Amino acid sequence: MQLLLELGTGFAFMGRQYHLVVGGEDFYIDLLFYNTKLRCYVVIELKNAPLQPEYAGKLGFYVVAVDGELAGEADNPTIGLLLCKTKNDVVAEYSLQSISEPIGVSEYRLGDALPEEYEGILPSPEDLQARL
Repeated sequence: MQLLLELGTGFAFMGRQYHLVVGGEDFYIDLLFYNTKLRCYVVIELKNAPLQPEYAGKLGFYVVAVDGELAGEADNPTIGLLLCKTKNDVVAEYSLQSISEPIGVSEYRLGDALPEEYEGILPSPEDLQARL
């Protein structure tokens, strides 16, 4: 939920483990969004590990594949975001230096508690379980 709030407005959720066929092979994008204001797809690759250089290559492939397989002529270039458990800034810089697609790398943090400003606005885990 926090990720969606941080992304901002204009994002349409396209899918989790979004199935993409490229050259007859199956690939699965962790999260795929479309931004109606930017008129582009946003590919998010999630890694529960420290940043490794090969992650940038995989994300770059997904960005180019979405541009080639999904994006229309009126769409702007796809944006890629790599979220890792931790990142070394030097490794991140070198990993992205030769990539020409719009790709960013960031760390993510897991929280055990809902931030105070969202308490009372969002349902608690207990409320969600009761509704299911």
